[in-house]
Amino acid sequence: MLRDKVVVITGGAGLLGREFLKAVIENNGIAVIADINEEEACNTKNHLGKNLNTTEIAFVKLDITSKSSLEKAIDYISEKYGRIDALVNSAYPKNKNYGKHFFDVKYDDFIRNMGIHLGGYFLASQQFALFFKKQGYGNIINIASIYGVTAPKFELYARTAMTMPVEYAAIKAGLIHLTKYMAKYFKGMNIRVNSISPGGILDNQPDSFVNAYKEQCLNKGMLDKSDLKGTLIYLLSDMSKYVNGQNIIVDDGFSI
Repeated sequence: MLRDKVVVITGGAGLLGREFLKAVIENNGIAVIADINEEEACNTKNHLGKNLNTTEIAFVKLDITSKSSLEKAIDYISEKYGRIDALVNSAYPKNKNYGKHFFDVKYDDFIRNMGIHLGGYFLASQQFALFFKKQGYGNIINIASIYGVTAPKFELYARTAMTMPVEYAAIKAGLIHLTKYMAKYFKGMNIRVNSISPGGILDNQPDSFVNAYKEQCLNKGMLDKSDLKGTLIYLLSDMSKYVNGQNIIVDDGFSI
């Protein structure tokens, strides 16, 4: 479904990013890891290349909060392949104080995390959109969250050390509306923008949380990272050429 499409994945060495890379390769696309962590990205590139028996994975070091870094990455990728078909924004930048309980969050940390995450997605989308406009087409997919759609269910975090960070809720809600804004702003440019809002992804959470979360769902409960691949490939493919400005929720009914 993605034959020869060049897909850039920010945060490509992360939990979801690695799965997205794999999905692109499995569908005959060309995957580009765009990540600030060079060591982890190279390990990911080598591991996937060996397991999938492919050389169609590239790496470019990228800081999504840096215009010059983005410009260099876009120049490198476009010169290497002659085009860029899509950008998947899946980076998850955060500072060292991220994830505290509401009353413990300091203003400066809140602003910083909003800036590097939501601001980074804005800047990456802006710079790639400038390239897409000159190219004549493009596709941007933002990874949002159900907690950008619905209020947190704080009772799920009771008796755990976990919480649902206020920064995360604000960032993901803003990202969903940024997606709609950009889709509308790019009218006539042949650039489409959509977002995916995943439910909880299994990542070694406590059993008590996983079990409580499942009670809020309809069948499976928390998702495996691979459960997002079908939606991603659909949005990257020509099957969804007229899907634009949409937020697709993948959460096993958690948000209804």
